[in-house]
Parts: sequence; C-alpha cells; structure tokens
Amino acid sequence: METIDHAILIGAVVMTLGILLGVFSSRFGVPFLLVFLGVGMAAGVDGPGGIRFGNTWLSFLVGNIALAVILLDGGLRTRFATFRVALKPSLSLATVGVLLTAVLVGLFATWLLGIDWKLGLLLGAIVGSTDAAAVFSLLNSSGIRLKERVASVLEIESGINDPMAIFLTLTLIQWITAPDGLSAPALALRLLVQFGVGGVLGVALGYCLANVMERVNVAEGLQAILVCSGGCMVWAIVQTAGGSGFLAVYLAGMIVGNRERAVSGDTMRAMDGMAWLAQSAMFLLLGLLVTPHRIWEIALPATALALFLMCVARPVAVFVSLLPFRFNTREKSFVAWMGLRGAVPIVLSLFPLLQGMEDSGLLFRVAFAVVLASLLCQGTTVALAARLARVLRPPYDEPLSRERLRGTRDPSVELMQFAVAANSSMEDVRADQVELPPRTRLMTVVRNGALVSLDQAVLHAGDVVSVLAPSSAMPLLSRRFLTAARPPAWDQVGHDFVLDGRAALADVALLYGTRPLAPEEAQWTLETAMLAMFPSPPVEGDAVEIAGLRLTVTRMEGPRIVQVGLLLPRSAAEDARDRKESVWRLRSKAGKDGEDGEVSPPSRRKP
Repeated sequence: METIDHAILIGAVVMTLGILLGVFSSRFGVPFLLVFLGVGMAAGVDGPGGIRFGNTWLSFLVGNIALAVILLDGGLRTRFATFRVALKPSLSLATVGVLLTAVLVGLFATWLLGIDWKLGLLLGAIVGSTDAAAVFSLLNSSGIRLKERVASVLEIESGINDPMAIFLTLTLIQWITAPDGLSAPALALRLLVQFGVGGVLGVALGYCLANVMERVNVAEGLQAILVCSGGCMVWAIVQTAGGSGFLAVYLAGMIVGNRERAVSGDTMRAMDGMAWLAQSAMFLLLGLLVTPHRIWEIALPATALALFLMCVARPVAVFVSLLPFRFNTREKSFVAWMGLRGAVPIVLSLFPLLQGMEDSGLLFRVAFAVVLASLLCQGTTVALAARLARVLRPPYDEPLSRERLRGTRDPSVELMQFAVAANSSMEDVRADQVELPPRTRLMTVVRNGALVSLDQAVLHAGDVVSVLAPSSAMPLLSRRFLTAARPPAWDQVGHDFVLDGRAALADVALLYGTRPLAPEEAQWTLETAMLAMFPSPPVEGDAVEIAGLRLTVTRMEGPRIVQVGLLLPRSAAEDARDRKESVWRLRSKAGKDGEDGEVSPPSRRKP
C-alpha cells in the first residue's frame, strides 16, 4: 500500500510542478510541452527525482492513447470550411513533404553519424512528420491568429501526416530486419490500406459516433468521456483492420465536431482539459524514459541534424510540396518553420526498440534530441516568426460569451454577448439604428443588471448587448462593440473604397479600368471574376488585378466573397478625391455647412 501511495504522490507532485512551471515559463514563450518534457527528465534517473523507469511498452501504450485523444480533440475543432482552402496542399505536405523530408534527413544522418544508409533513412522517417500535439498546443496557446489558409494547412497537415510516417517507419524496419518479404505491390498495398482504410473507416465510424452523440443525453462531463472512449474505439478498430488509426480518429472527431447537436460548448471545454491531460502525461512519461547523460553523448551531431531538418530539409520539402498552390514565399517560409516535432517522433522511435533492432537506442536518443531542439528553437519563436512572415490576421477582442444555437438550420449561428467599450463605434448610437452585418440581429441590451427597451435605447459604455449572428461575423462585431483594434493591412492601404461582391465588373471597369474587358469578363460580377482568377480558394486579404483594377478580398462568408476592396490607379484616386472635394464645396456654397459658405472635406478639416 505504501508503494502505491508513494507512486500517486510522486505522480501528483510531478504533474503539479509541470503545470506551475509551465505557467511561469509561458511568459518567456517556452512551450508547455517542453516544460513537461524537462520535468520528466528532472524526475528521472539522472535528475534530482532519481526515478528509474524503463518500461518501453507502457510508454508506447500511453503515447498511442494520448495521441488518439489529442487528434480527436483537434478534429473536433476543425471546421469543414477549412478543407476548402487547405485540403490539397495539406495532402501534398502529408505525403510528398514527409517523403522528401525523410530522404533528405536520412542521407544527411548517414553521412553525419556514419551509420548504414538504411538506418539513416529509418531515422529520417521517424522524424519526418510534424506533431499534432505540438502544433495544436502552440497554435492554441501562443495567442496569435494566423491567416486562414496558413493555419488550416498547419492543422490539417499535422492531423493527417502520421500515416505516411508510420508507413515509412514500418516499411524500413521490415526492409532492415527481413528484406526478402518486401515487394513493390506489397508496399503499394500497405500504403493504400494505411490511407484508404483509415480514411473510409474514420468517416464511417465518425458518422456512427456523431449519431450516438446526438441521441444520447448525458451530462457534459460524461459526454466528453463518451467522445474520448468512442474515439479510442475508432482508433483500435481501424488499427486492427490494418489502417491508420490516427488518421481515422482525426476524421471521426471532425465529423462529430461539425454536427450541430453532437457536442456542446461545455463538452468542448472538458475535451480541452482531457487533451491537456493526455499531452502532459505523455510528455512526462517520455521524459522519464530517456536517460539525459546518454543524450549529451550525441548532443553535437543531434543538434546538427536538428538544424539541418529545420533549416534545409523541411523548407525544401515545403517549397516543393506547395509549388502547385497559391502560397507566397512568406507563407511557405512560415509553414516550413512551423514543422514542429513532438511526441510522434519519440513514439515512432520506440518501434525499433520494441523490435530489438541494432542501434535502436541511438535512433531513440537522436530522435529525442531533435524533438528537444525543435520545441526549444521553433516552439519559442512562433509569434516572432508569424510577425516576420506577416501571416497574422487582425487582432480583435473576444466577446464576453458565445454559444452555438441548437435547432437552427444554420449551425454556424451563435448568440454572442459584448460589453460596449468606451469610444467604440457603437457608443451613443440608438439600438434600433445600429448597423450590423448581414444575418445579424441585436437581441437585448442590459444596463446595470436590467433589460433596456430596444425602441429608444441609446447604447452607453458598459452596456451588455446580446447579438444573434453567424460565427464569421464575430471579428467585425468585436471591432464595432469593443475597443477598436488595429485594422488589417488591406483595410489600411489596400483599397480606396469597398464594393459589394455582386457588383458588375463591367460597371466598375467602365469607370476605373485601364483596359477593355474580354467578352466573357463583361458578364462577370466582382466575385465571379476574382474566383476565376485565383488558382486556389481565396481568403480575406488576397488580392488580384483585373483590367487594371486592384481588387482585394475584404470579407468572406464561407466560400463567398461578400465585400471587395478597390484600389484605384493613383490618377483615378486623385480624380475621385477632387470630385469629392467639389461636392463639399458646392454644398458649402448652398449654405448647408459652415458659416462662411466654404469648408474643407472631412479628410482635411482641421480640429
């Protein structure tokens, strides 16, 4: 009994210490996962904890369960709309990108470590895929908001690239241990089974799980446990069938998360806690498993390998994989730098250990050192890299609360609450005259704890307003009700004025265009013209030039371009400004403004 009590006490102390240190270290940009890994190493045989732990099978079991829960949580938070802009590039990165990374790292490791080239390729396959736990954790905790295309690619790639890494790892292990059993048809079949069975069963079982979740009415805590147990069942069934359980559980989570009544907001918050528990337990256990003084023996070559992976192999793989897609150099560079390694390479490095392969200990130590270097170098510089690459979306404050409405035809409709900020654009505006985005309605106004009638109410700072709106309208509502945030770059200098996406391109080109339209272009709206020009689905901030018109996507609702910013040629912009000034002068002469009959337009009026 005392042994059990001591084990529970040690586990609780280690977990608590990891969380507290993580809260402190996050102020310096150190990822939580790196802290848990460090606490596990400190508690291990070479640290002050002195715990001797060498159960590889238990670490492998816990690592697989934790990865299943993490991928399930990531799938629950992935919207179907993200696949519109990121599925094809993510698939390219998850297949071609992983293969290129594995080959480049494998060849470099063969030369650097002086090992057999097959063993070098195996090491490249082990560290070839990005880690979902690290990517999801850093994107959620870093406090940055990335452009939709970039964030979607990173999330989906990390969620679906494990099958390729597992396929390469198992294939190379078999090639090294039993080369006679391999053939080209067998390899093609194995790859097809990994992706095909994992994808088909993941979607099918996800629909089954979603139907169960919609029909079973239990408390939120039990609902989260039901989702986790269902996800683990999906993983186990697909693994037994020979497919990729990791791909299946991610797809199943996505199916459940996009169903209207399957999970509630409270359930998602409970799932967030379970995902963090899985991550922390996994990294603590992996930290205990490693022997730090053995890491120091290969520190220099492992560091060189990690730098080659981060600065050469991953960028080359990203730039080659994204060649067919519309990504600029800055976006590709950021995606390359966000190739975080985490628990997946460490778990994959346990395969050779469980097989008892020669030099399997070296592979494990090098993979562990690469993960440490990745979390330390890449994980601590996410915000800085996003600013340098200019892939940040405009910041906005979150509402006081937001809850998805059930029973509506549009599952994206939410009830949001905002506290009207002082000096916001909504202060001192009558409630019945508030300008709101399409499909948005002001429901209630609460002042000093009491409801205020919407008929004659004038909004004051501190009022709490409830708004029924689609989730896509939340950034715009935040900028209107809350303290004004810095507008996006395309709102600052990207256009002279905003047009409706349904406006006729021929009318705009007639006024401001610099070349005649082709016959088919004359029939287009601004939206259809821009969609025809983009080789991949656009996102807010994308710009294109048509007939000399500089058009920028300023607002989207799903796949639709709702608002378009028009940047006039400088001569046309000056003419438009002059016409505007003339109108103001005519009004002033008519006595509609000012005492002397002569005023300047608002843009030039002095305070």
